Amino acid sequence: MKTFGGSVLFLDRSDINTDEIIPAKYLTENTKQGLQPYLLEDLKLDGFNPKTDISGKRVIITRENFGCGTSREHAPWALEVNGIYTVIAPNYAKVFRQNMFTCGLLPIEIDKKSIADMFHTFADKDTECKVVINDDGTAKVKLIAGSLSKSYPFKLDDAEKALLEKENWPGFSESKY
Repeated sequence: MKTFGGSVLFLDRSDINTDEIIPAKYLTENTKQGLQPYLLEDLKLDGFNPKTDISGKRVIITRENFGCGTSREHAPWALEVNGIYTVIAPNYAKVFRQNMFTCGLLPIEIDKKSIADMFHTFADKDTECKVVINDDGTAKVKLIAGSLSKSYPFKLDDAEKALLEKENWPGFSESKY
C-alpha cells in the first residue's frame, strides 16, 4: 500500500482547476513520468514557485473545489509522479475525486473550519502529515510541526478503503472479478 502522508505543501486558494494542476499543453506526453516537471506550473498564487516549492512534498492541503475544470486522469497522474499521494480539502470536483481514487491516491475531505485551523496553525511552519486509517472505519489526519501537533478526523467509506488497499482501480477490479 502507498504511504499517505509526509511533508505538506499548503496551497491557500479555492477552485484550483485541472489546467492549473497540469497544463493542457502537456497532455500529449507519452508517459506519466513525462508530466513530472510540469505539476502546478500555471498555478498563480502569491509566494508559490512550482520549481522550488513542490520538491519533497507528499501532501497538499488546500481550499474547496480542488480539481475543478476539465475531467482528465493526467491531473492525478501528475500528482502521483511527483510523490503526492494525498490531498486534503473541504471538497473536490466529483470526477477529479473519483479519478484520484481510481489512480490509488487519497483525496481526504475535511470540513472548512478544520481546514481553516490547519492553515492558521501550520501553514507557516515545516509541517508533516500522518494519515491513520483504522480497521474500525475511523480515520484521522495528524499534523506535526516541531512540538505542536493536532489531529482532524475524516470519513472513508468501505469502497474507498478497498480501492486504496488494492492501490488503484485495476488492482481492485482484479481482486473482485
